[in-house]
Amino acid sequence: MTNLAAAYRHLRKDPAMKEIILHTGRLETTGHKDLFTALLRSIVSQQLSGKAADTIWSRFIQLFPHHQPTAESILRLDAEVLRNAGLSYQKAGYLQNIARFSLEETLEYRRLYRKTDEALIEYLTSIKGVGRWTVEMILIFTLNRPDVFPVDDLGIQQAMMMKFGIRKKGKELKSEMIAISERWAPYRSLATRHLWKWKDTQKHA
Repeated sequence: MTNLAAAYRHLRKDPAMKEIILHTGRLETTGHKDLFTALLRSIVSQQLSGKAADTIWSRFIQLFPHHQPTAESILRLDAEVLRNAGLSYQKAGYLQNIARFSLEETLEYRRLYRKTDEALIEYLTSIKGVGRWTVEMILIFTLNRPDVFPVDDLGIQQAMMMKFGIRKKGKELKSEMIAISERWAPYRSLATRHLWKWKDTQKHA
């Protein structure tokens, strides 16, 4: 769990991040440690707007007693049932991959919490359909890991190019982003959330 007071004291030492924080306001942490549900929802939401993702997620959980999908109940569902809820065959397959993995391996955080961020990324991306970015989002928003920096995220790349005047591309862009982000360690998850929020406000500035 991030110590927010300590995190903000540290982040404000960087003048650029201090400006961003003043502009965006203080953020609170959230999280629930439910890896299984977080992975399911991430697959359902892929490549969809927020509203569409919420609609399909609602249809999906209505397929289960008490709106609580379990690994066993997902594996019992026919792909056509998932398709009728608005999921593609590919996404239906990915959901079943997650269900199968949870039974054959584990997605219980109490058994995984000792793993480092990179070890968790390696572990969870072994599930077909789950990529690094997805796991990074879960590390930040579900597990409250404090020092995650999703360098491949387009929004973060755009925010840092705007704020820090970076003109590089590809590997050079990412290298400079990582170098700048070292100022915010070990609280880069919070810095990342502020960068996203700041970028969204620039669209309407």
